[in-house]
Formats: sequence, C-alpha cells, structure tokens
Amino acid sequence: MLSFTRRTFSLTLAAGLAFGTLVAGATTAFSADKITVGALRFTSHAASFVAFERGYFEKAGLEVEFKFFQAAQPMAVAIASGDVDFGVTAISGGLIGLASKGAIKVVGGALQEEPGIDGQMILVSKKAFDAGVTSPAKLKGHSFGITQPGSSFHYMAHKIAQKEGFPGSDIRLVPLQKVGAIIGALKSEQIDAWSIVPHIAKGLAKAPTIELIGKVADYIPDYQVTTVFTSADNAANKRELVEKFLSAFSLGAADFNAALVDTIAGDQAAEAMVKLIHKYVYVDRPYEKAAPSIRNGAMRINQNARLNLTSVKDQLEWFKSEGLADKDVTIETVVDSSFVETF
Repeated sequence: MLSFTRRTFSLTLAAGLAFGTLVAGATTAFSADKITVGALRFTSHAASFVAFERGYFEKAGLEVEFKFFQAAQPMAVAIASGDVDFGVTAISGGLIGLASKGAIKVVGGALQEEPGIDGQMILVSKKAFDAGVTSPAKLKGHSFGITQPGSSFHYMAHKIAQKEGFPGSDIRLVPLQKVGAIIGALKSEQIDAWSIVPHIAKGLAKAPTIELIGKVADYIPDYQVTTVFTSADNAANKRELVEKFLSAFSLGAADFNAALVDTIAGDQAAEAMVKLIHKYVYVDRPYEKAAPSIRNGAMRINQNARLNLTSVKDQLEWFKSEGLADKDVTIETVVDSSFVETF
C-alpha cells in the first residue's frame, strides 16, 4: 500500500457542476477535511487519481490519502470500519451485506459499459480454447476465476450463463482472492476463463496462452460496473463532505473522458493523461510499455457521477436470488440517490 497526501492552503472552488454540489468559498489548510480514498490500481479508477493530481480535491477543501486494495469486498469492509472514507469499486455481496446493516451507502456511479466503447472482455486459456471453448456459450462445465463468492466476477459469470441458457452452477467458480492471482492462474492455464476490464484484458490476450472470446456488454448491457460509496454516517450526517468528494471526482472523470474516451481534448492532453495515470497504474512497468495498456482501459466514467439505478437494481436482485443478500434488502437500503442524477 502506498500513500499520497496533498495539503491545501488558500484555494477556492467555484460552484457549477450540473448536479450543483460544490460549496463555493475559500478553504485553508486549517479547514481542509482529511479523507482516505480506497482504490484499485486500474485505469477505471483514474477519476480519483486525476482529481488528486490536478488539485480538484484541494480546491474542494479535501486533504486526500489513497489506500490501495486488490479486490472490491475488502474495500467495502474498510469503508464500514472507518479505515476508508470513500471507495470506488464494483458492487459485491459483501457491500450489500454491510449496507443492510446500516454501515455503507452507494452515492454515485463510476465506470459503465457503453455501446461503441470497448468494455470488459471474456478471456479463456489457450488450453480451454483448443478444447472447444471458443465462445461464452461453451463455458458450461468449465472453470471461471473470481476473487470471492459474491464478487462482480461471480455476477458476470452467472449473467453470461443465464443468457446462454444454462444454470450459473454449471460454471465452476474458482475463488482466488486477488486479481493478480487470477491473472497468474489464467496465464498458467490453471483456470479456463475470466472476465476483466480492457486495460488488463487486451494485454493478456496478446499472450500465447490466452484467447479473447467475447464481451461482457453483450450479456449485461449498460452494466454499472463500479459505483462510488461511503459510510452510511457520511451520507446521512456529512452531506457537504460527500458533495465535495463527488464534485472533485466528477471533474477528474470529465478530464479523463475528454482525453481518453471521447478523445476531444487532443493528442497532448491524452499523452498527459496517460502519464498521470501511470503514477498509479502499471507502476512497475516503464512508461513506454505501460502506456498502451492504460489507453486500452479507457471505459466511460459517468458524467457527474450519474448512477444507472436500473443496473444496480438488477445486480441487487441477482445477489438476492443467489442467497448472497437478504431477500428483504431494498434498493433504498443500498443506495442514497439524493446526491446524483439516476437513470
């Protein structure tokens, strides 16, 4: 885990985002709110990195420290325990369970599948491919890597099975706890399949032992892949703090989308964005080798942290149907929809 801290001295943040959450006025180092933000070292978490590096958190009166995780569920636990104030990651059974206990709330949207933009991809080992697993329809009876039961990987595997007309139980799930462990297992052909964001998937697909066989968007249209969440206490009692975070996060997302998704900011802005993200993603690689993978991960991050509530409801219903969430959990238990636009 690495920490990065930035202090603010005398800056002003102007109001003006579409959802109007910024609080105008001068902030000083003495009034800055210290927060810890949970993240994964994925391009899809770039909005937080951009907001930090470009001073958007500073201007909002936030002093930010990052804590890095290797899976979604531990981050949800860290939010509930107070070790982390805000997280950006996929909805999981653990997150829903903590929400049902009044510990955490989803307050916004982040990464989303969108037609025309490369999203999460379905991969198989070359061994499985040669044995006939040449499309997602052929995953029946084969192994699929996940971090934990109740993770987004679990959800994706079952939604693929559902659309292909066979029970999710016909895919053998292999919990490996960490993304890195799944990558290793797929490369070494210890598991047959996995689905993951494009900046990882495209790189892996170049390996001689891995094949690309499909896209998650074909099975879960408009999937709200990641959400912004915080403690229930923050959502209920520290509204201004949540608004500040969402505002700064949204500015970071806007820069990211303009540079790498919509490519309207120009080549220089795109290059600068990739260099910024490289401080957090693929840090163990030289820039020249990391840059293509970072560019490949440019999925849409929702404008103004808009939340696809329809997708979140579908996810909740699936978790309930699998016994991974209590049947009486409602969407209102999980989501506080008062902070951002929902659709």
